[in-house]
Amino acid sequence: MGDMEQFDQDFYSSGYYVDDQAQAVASTYDDWGGRHPEYPQNGTEAMMPGILDQSIEQSYTGHVFQPQRGEAGTLGGTDADYYEEEPPLLEELGINFDHIWQKTMTVLNPFKPADGSIMNETDLTGPILFCITLGVNLLMAGKVHFGYIYGISAMSCLGVYLLLNMMSSLAVSCGCVASILGYCLLPMVVLSAFAVFVSLQGYLGTLLALLVVGWCSMSASKIFISTLAMEDQQLLVAYPCALLYGVFALLTVF
Repeated sequence: MGDMEQFDQDFYSSGYYVDDQAQAVASTYDDWGGRHPEYPQNGTEAMMPGILDQSIEQSYTGHVFQPQRGEAGTLGGTDADYYEEEPPLLEELGINFDHIWQKTMTVLNPFKPADGSIMNETDLTGPILFCITLGVNLLMAGKVHFGYIYGISAMSCLGVYLLLNMMSSLAVSCGCVASILGYCLLPMVVLSAFAVFVSLQGYLGTLLALLVVGWCSMSASKIFISTLAMEDQQLLVAYPCALLYGVFALLTVF
């Protein structure tokens, strides 16, 4: 312990100061041939962070250069212009309410000509909504058939897709087939809503079911022939569609 105390006393009494070091640095710089005009005049000023060269302080404005965006995300414009040209979110998701309304009106009116350009779109928003509504209506009537609805829909879409590709010279996607069959399910949804309040197990129910099956099949065949240019084959296309909607009619009536 005595050696450590002696070392501390020798260290603090050594006379080492910062000013001495600064003067030594300044004298060494003077020996090199003079001072640079942009550096402090002595070593003490170099150790003080508050004193800076005025030219350095004036050259820094405090702003970082940021390039601006122009049209379609290019440089030279503003971000407001870039975001204004972005398409709406529903359009990016493939949801077009105008086309949904047009398809719905085409299904509700079997004698209305179908627009092939609109019907050729893969729009599953309406079909999914109609399938859910059909299941809810059957549930309110005391029938739990959600699994049957989605299972029959998937199998029928695959079958009609294969059949149409063999009958038509134009290729059709499975999503387009599912969209058309799903939209043409709308009259069956109306029948299921009617079945919640009135029993369809009778002559009236059978007549309404046959009428709705013919309505759905004619609407679906009309859209298919307008999309695939099969004007002379509507009855051939309507037959498998009638079988499909007949199964949904059985689920609704019984």
